[in-house]
This record gives sequence, C-alpha cells and structure tokens, in this order.
Amino acid sequence: MNRRTPLVSLLAVTLLTAGCGGTASQTGMQPSPATPPSLATSLVTTTGTWAVAVMGGSAANHNNFWQLFVRPTGSSAWRLATPPGVASNGGLVLARLSVGSVLAGFRPSQDLSYSPLATSKNNGKAWSPGLLDAALADSPGALAADPASGHGLALLSDGTADISGPGGMAWTRLATHQSIAASPAGTRCGLGSFTAAAFSPSGQPMLAAGCHRPGTAGIFSHTSGSWRLTGPELPTGYAHQPITVLRLTTTGGITTALLAVGNAPATRLLAAWSTDGGTRWSLSPALPLDHATLTAASCGPGSGLAVILSNHHAATITSSADSWLELPVLPPGTATLAASPSAGWNALAVDGTQLTVWQAGPGARSWSSEQVIKVPVQFGSSG
Repeated sequence: MNRRTPLVSLLAVTLLTAGCGGTASQTGMQPSPATPPSLATSLVTTTGTWAVAVMGGSAANHNNFWQLFVRPTGSSAWRLATPPGVASNGGLVLARLSVGSVLAGFRPSQDLSYSPLATSKNNGKAWSPGLLDAALADSPGALAADPASGHGLALLSDGTADISGPGGMAWTRLATHQSIAASPAGTRCGLGSFTAAAFSPSGQPMLAAGCHRPGTAGIFSHTSGSWRLTGPELPTGYAHQPITVLRLTTTGGITTALLAVGNAPATRLLAAWSTDGGTRWSLSPALPLDHATLTAASCGPGSGLAVILSNHHAATITSSADSWLELPVLPPGTATLAASPSAGWNALAVDGTQLTVWQAGPGARSWSSEQVIKVPVQFGSSG
C-alpha cells in the first residue's frame, strides 16, 4: 500500500477486465437468523468523520455508485472524498488505520473478482493504492485494521478471513468458515455466516457471526493460535432465541457489538460493549423492532451507536445510557447517520446525485437542512 503508482494506472487492468456478472457469496452454509445492514455507514477518526452512501441510478444498469464523504474535525461541512480510478458499483467498506488514516476497500462488481484498496492519511485529499486478491464480503464490517500494529483484517465473500502485515501488505489466510465451525468454539455456536471483522483493543483478531445454537452470541477471538467464543452472556430470557452479531467495531479502546435477537416480527436489537477483548461485556436494554427491519448502523465517537430502521425511524445509544434514544422521523432518502460536530447526529439523505445533510441536536423534534452536495456521477461509465 506504499506503492507510488497512481491509483488510476494501477487499477486500469482491473477495470478493463470487468464485464457483466455477480459477486461470490458464502457457500455451503445455512443462512444466519439475520443479515448485516447496508454498507451505508459512518465512522469517526481523530481527524474527521466519514460516511458511505450509494448514489446515482439503477443497480441493474451499473449506474449505482458508492460514494465516500468526509467532514474534517473542526469543520461543519462535508465534502466528497471517494478514491478515484475504480468503479464503486459493488460497494465501499471502511476501516480506521493509525491516527487520522482510513482504509477503503472496493467490493467486486460486474466480473471483477478481487478488491482494490486505498489508504488516505489526509482526509481523502490523496490516496495510496493497494490490493486484496480476494472479494470482500457484503458487510459494512468486512474490513478492519489495528492502529497499533498496522495489521489489516478482511472478511471475504467465501466465508474466509485474511490478515495482512503492517500497512495492509502481504495478505495471508487467517481462518476459514470450516476451520472455525469445526473448533470447540464453533461447535458451541453452531456457526452460521460471518458478519463482521474487528480487532480487540489489544490487537487480537475478532470475527462476528450468527449462531444456530439458540442463546449464543457469535463473537470469536483469535488468541495463542486458536479461536475462542467471547460473545456476551445474554439474560436467560433469550436462551431459546436465535442471535446474530450484526456489527463489531473497536474505537478508542471500546469494542462495540450490535446483536439481533429473536425471529421477525419480534426481533430485538441489543448493543454490547467490552474494553478487554470480550472477557467482560455490558449490555444495553433491548430495542424492539416492531415489525421493522434494520437497514443501516453507524458508530459514533467512543461507544456511540446509531441504527436506522425500515419504518424511517432511528435510535441511538451509548454504554452509559439507560435506554435507546429515539430520533425524529428521518428525512426521505436517509442512507446513514453520522455523529454531528455540535452533538446530536447528521442524517445523510440521497436523492439521485444529490446528498442533503440534515442536523438534529439533542432533544430536537425535527431535522434541519445543513448542506447540499451535488455529486458528479458519470452514468454509463461502468456498463
């Protein structure tokens, strides 16, 4: 990822080989009780807040382009920061690197079978290219990085997990679905599909999944060459419920997990937090979905978590809160939520090639429009 070759020229062959086709999926596995949310999400670094959203037109015609936006720390304005040179129809996945650095991964689209990477150390003003010779999974938590060591962790669409050396170089196989499923930890879980990858605060690789064994939260930690089940113990009332870990992230020494518990239409969401790699967890109260589904989930600073539901409602919580806080009914087209610089949240709403940023401060009953960004989308460029 330290190569000096411009991103456009490095990936020219990649784009020329792309035709019309689909992407791989995790094969040979039973479906998990719930599926990960949309790739639309946000994260916070020390130098800025980042957000991902899909814009443009029809996915069937390859006119859907995933875009990356950044709001630098100390600024109230968002700007476009999508890495150049690669068709983004398959989706974008983000991970925090060292202080102020971000790693972006492109999911394969059309006939592309691997995932170009790009790293920025200056809030998207310049990008350095890299390459993962495999296909990232269709999950907002498919890519993770350990800021201390520089190692990367990638969850792949075939159910395997790769780990890199410092700087995201030299990717090697860490685990397969089969190897973890056959382990004592995987047997206890009744392993379903993997949903997210993360590093613990001390740098241990972690993977999240759905478990077919009721009452079991599928969070696995890789320690001393083996995988152990480190998900939170849930109250006895959930002992007979299917559980899927939908998100798993580590920020500022806190690992945050988002769990779906139970079957629709009675599914509930639980947030869980750990500061020691999963030895001890604290749990949030349950958030009933009331016949809705989870569409997007974002992480704020520290332990903050925000979710968007299919009924245009949204809620947030932190590890110190006693309950979920319901936000005002979302503006039309809201793709994701991002922490606001003046407390509260921004709602990033998409209408074709226009992004509108809305603001709702603490206690607000409605959203106010803060900014409009026109994104130059080249329709037909990926056909």
